[in-house]
Amino acid sequence: MKAIEFDEVNVTFAKDQEEYQQLPAYLSKDGEMVSCFQLTPEEITKVNETGLIWLSVMTFNDPLQPLLLTTEKPELS
Repeated sequence: MKAIEFDEVNVTFAKDQEEYQQLPAYLSKDGEMVSCFQLTPEEITKVNETGLIWLSVMTFNDPLQPLLLTTEKPELS
């Protein structure tokens, strides 16, 4: 699975942090961050077989922010 660019990308997280993969994203004025991921053919097969997607988030022991996984691109302004 790879984070991919899309038309509205206006920030890249971890751009200068070699220990992390870069995350192209859209960041709105009110703090909504949207990113897009492309699955490999093997990952698509696995999701079709299991119906599962796993999410890991490093919170560094801070409160967890609301998260949303979706198959639809949200409205971006």
